[in-house]
Amino acid sequence: MKLVVGLGNPGREYAETRHNVGFMVVDRLAESLGVAVDRRMFKALTGQGLVNGEKVILVKPQTYMNLSGEAVSALLNWYKLTPADLVVIYDDLDLPPGKLRLRPGGGAGGHKGVLSIIHSLGTENFPRIRVGIGRPVEAGIDSVDYVLGRMGSGEAEEMEKALMLAAEAALCVVREGLEQAMNRYNGR
Repeated sequence: MKLVVGLGNPGREYAETRHNVGFMVVDRLAESLGVAVDRRMFKALTGQGLVNGEKVILVKPQTYMNLSGEAVSALLNWYKLTPADLVVIYDDLDLPPGKLRLRPGGGAGGHKGVLSIIHSLGTENFPRIRVGIGRPVEAGIDSVDYVLGRMGSGEAEEMEKALMLAAEAALCVVREGLEQAMNRYNGR
């Protein structure tokens, strides 16, 4: 069993913002698997599907980004899973827009949602898929305003390709393992 978690913030005001890339990838996964992510469990919306006979729990924490670890740790405990059974998908300012980077672990890189998960689990060792959103190109735009801002139409079109690719990468992690997925999707 795998727990695939997309990070984001609940509420209409945050929908389709750069910081909700993780939620958007889970939405694409849910659609491809024919799963509704609408069951409330442990401060999260969840949905359950099968990938090659393996149960996959799709998760969108509803705690707001900075407290994502509360929902993730509770769900891992409930399903009796380890951090190795987790895949966390989130936005990354330090990657060019639309680029993917899969890793088996590491620090939070300034991402407060990931930091919350690290603190809640007591480890940095869990698989993750980072989706590049780039840094603001306009002078004077604050990083917080940028990540909580909506994408322009051209940017949204490019990001849609990355969201679908990240969903494919998550399925590859479930089907073939993280190493295969890293070889196939890193840098794409």
